[in-house]
Amino acid sequence: MSPKKVITRRDFIRDTGIAAMGSSLILGKPEELLAKPGKKSKVILVRNPAVLDKNGKPQEAVVLKMLDQALTALTGKKDPVVAWKTLIKPRDVVGIKSNVWKYIPTTGPVEQALKKRVIDAGVKPANIGIDDRGVLKHDVFQRATALINARPMRTHHWSGVGSLIKNYVMFVPDPWAYHDDSCASLGAIWHKPVVKGKTRLNVLVMLTPQFHGVGPHSFNPKYVWQYNGLLVGFDPVALDATGLRILQAKRRAFFGEDRPLSPPAKHIVVADTQYKLGTADPNKIDLIKLGDSKDLLI
Repeated sequence: MSPKKVITRRDFIRDTGIAAMGSSLILGKPEELLAKPGKKSKVILVRNPAVLDKNGKPQEAVVLKMLDQALTALTGKKDPVVAWKTLIKPRDVVGIKSNVWKYIPTTGPVEQALKKRVIDAGVKPANIGIDDRGVLKHDVFQRATALINARPMRTHHWSGVGSLIKNYVMFVPDPWAYHDDSCASLGAIWHKPVVKGKTRLNVLVMLTPQFHGVGPHSFNPKYVWQYNGLLVGFDPVALDATGLRILQAKRRAFFGEDRPLSPPAKHIVVADTQYKLGTADPNKIDLIKLGDSKDLLI
């Protein structure tokens, strides 16, 4: 396994500048929403301080409202169900790829809000599946024509951050084989037949992100904060790069200095430059901010 390399914020900005040379290829978008040459990747950041109750539990009604805001802004449709119908068709078989890490999961309210809107788009409940580690054996995912990718953002021992790109690692039988070189090759999974061209929407859950950790499966409530946000879009690279910028800003605020991730979140830039999954270049991202602006960090 290659030795870990520490990357600074300056390195990341330099690398994302290099990423601008890569063309955007947004997987799974309906034809009418495909990005035109030179068009920026649209990323919706929606925040609502009411999304977590006094015990820090997500409220499904508020999550649904946030998703509706994001989808209407993303698609330009005024009605959220109409917006969903531009992504999902009644004939689709839909797998909602979740993340079940016990400390910061995607959460049931996020999963159920997504499922509700997929049903509203006309898909039969029997053709909707929600899973993480069992996707390769799950009947719905085996038949899936469409995927929704939803997971929380957090620091990660092998890949720098747990990201939307990384969330598809369970679609391969040997996820450990992607640990080398800071998990740089994670983007290759998105070109495998089981997922290629199927992703209709990506949701990076930023309700309670983790901005620092030490060691495998590291969790410490000291390094988790209530950001009360969702990042929503078609481009997983742009979403991950935006989430990473927020985590880096939080690390600077907390530690009082630039403290680079170790290992670096190299796979995000490589997903752009090598695997052409989207753009990591902030200059090619159209970030639309909705809702609460307090402590936005970006």
